[in-house]
This record gives sequence, C-alpha cells and structure tokens, in this order.
Amino acid sequence: MLQKTRTIQDKIFLFIKGLAMGAANKVPGVSGGIVAFVAGFYEEFIFSLQRINGKAFTLLFKRGFKSFFQYINGRFLGLLLLGMLTSYFSVSKILDYFLERKELYVWACFFGMILGSIYYIYKDFHHWKKNTILSALAGLILGVSISFLSPAKENDNLLFIFLCGIISVSGMTLPGLSGSFILILLGNYVLLLVDSVNALYNTIAEVFKGDFSFINNGERLHILKILAVFTLGSATGLVTLSHLLNYVLKHYKFVTTAVIIGFITGSLGVVWPWKQTIYKLNETGNYILDSEGEKIILNYQRYIPNFESVETWTALGFICIGILIVLALDWYGKRTTK
Repeated sequence: MLQKTRTIQDKIFLFIKGLAMGAANKVPGVSGGIVAFVAGFYEEFIFSLQRINGKAFTLLFKRGFKSFFQYINGRFLGLLLLGMLTSYFSVSKILDYFLERKELYVWACFFGMILGSIYYIYKDFHHWKKNTILSALAGLILGVSISFLSPAKENDNLLFIFLCGIISVSGMTLPGLSGSFILILLGNYVLLLVDSVNALYNTIAEVFKGDFSFINNGERLHILKILAVFTLGSATGLVTLSHLLNYVLKHYKFVTTAVIIGFITGSLGVVWPWKQTIYKLNETGNYILDSEGEKIILNYQRYIPNFESVETWTALGFICIGILIVLALDWYGKRTTK
C-alpha cells in the first residue's frame, strides 16, 4: 500500500485526531474508535493495523525499515500514535481535571458527540434492508446490555490479564465500545490502568536516579509482570481485531455499519450525563482507595435530571456543543475531500 501524500495541514490534523483518540480511550464510556469513524479515517486505520503481519516483518529483515514502514502505512500510524501518547500526558490530564470539577458538563459534551456521531453515520447510510435492520437491532441490544452489566471482582490471573488486554483494546478499533469501561466491568480497571501504570512510572523514575531496589520488591515485580502481559494482550488484540474488522468491512460493509449504528446508540447509556458514581466500600463502609489514594469506581446510578435547574440547561448546552464538534469534523472532512 502506497502511503498517501499528506500536506503539513493534514499531518497536523492527523496528530490532533490522535490526541482526541487518546483522550477518548482513557475515559470510561467513550471509545476512541468513534473518533476514527467520525473523523473519516476508520477504514484506513483498520487497514494499516492489519498490515502489521508476517509479510511486514519479512520486509523489515530482508529490505530494511523503509520498506516495512511504507508497507504498514507507517507515516499515518506514527502520527496517530504520537498524538495518542502526547494526549496521555497532556489532553487526558486536562480532561481528568474537568472530570473532577465539572463532571456533568464533560459527560454532557461526550453524550452530544456520540449523538452527533450517530447522526453522522446514519445520514449517509441508505442500505436499510431486513438483514441490516436486524444487525442494527442486535448492535443496539448488545450496547444497552453492556451499559447495565455489574462489574466483576479484581482478578490478577495472568491468562485473564492477557484476555483483558485483548478485550480492552477494542475501544480503539470498535466504535462505541469503551475499553476503559469494559475493564471496569471486568473488575481490573484500577489494577491495569492505575496501579500498573503507576508502578511502571515509579520504576522508571527510580532507575533514572540509579535506584534498582525494585528488583527486591516482590509486589512491584508482580505488578510489572501484570503490565507486561496486559501490553502483550493489547498488542495481540490490536492486530487480530484489525484483521477481523478489515475482513468484515470488505465483505460485509453494510451489515457492519448497521451493527455499529445500533451499538453506538446502545452505548449512550454508558455516557448518560446525569448519573451518580458508586464507589467500592469495604466491610466497615469506608471507601476503598487505589494506589493514588483515589476512590475506586464500582458503577453508575443513572437518573432523570431536574429541568427546573440551571445546571441541567447548561448541560443541555454542552450536549449541543458536542453535536456541533462532530458536525464541524464532518464539514472539515468534506472540505478536505473537495
């Protein structure tokens, strides 16, 4: 596959899309795959990922890095990955700040973006037949079901951790399926996205200071082993899911799109702005804290808002802003295509 010729402006916007994907992937309930779908690079993203295969590594060893890089559409994947990594240390931190202080308005904006995404996909889909309608209904039922599942208990079995990696990466490849929310349901969100990341950060900081005492810390080594297995599972899931999605997009494009429309619609329950967070409690009724001293989320209790409240109408305004963001992305996509 020849890499597309991209202008400086295209590269900047691709980096920004990577920022958006990174921020979306970190928030429980929001899918980075939606960003890819709405921003118009979903198929290229899936196609590029499925090029990371045996032939790619044969090219790497026989013809060198340049051939490998070109075969996997490396410029595209590199800019997206750079955006996602940058997001983790910047945009997602800002998002954390606003989630802590203005949680309702952040969820409202995301809710609006998903509403806008459904409209964006639906308006150009003109292939409603019996099989696509049934597919959309199946996606809707699955999305709603996931929204109201109860979380499992934490499990550090390495095989289960590997499976968590495969499943959680779905947020990048499947629009509407939040990898972070799936980890909450599997009971391992704190273990894999908080404790493990903190353990890695502390280990790297200690190594830079010349402190290798972590080698004798059995608990730290166990968490680092968990992180390594989770990363391996994520990489495996990313490649295998991309091959599967590339196949179904080629052979069952309309059915797949119908499932995605239904699934995203069903996932609206996860990002419903008006919800109360339920935290884990111990036997004495006190909050259980993670390694950062933060309360651990158990699930959410949703409720109907009070329409006499100014806060509710402000949140509705943020829903409109979310919809406008998606429409602006649609407008930009059409403009650049022309």
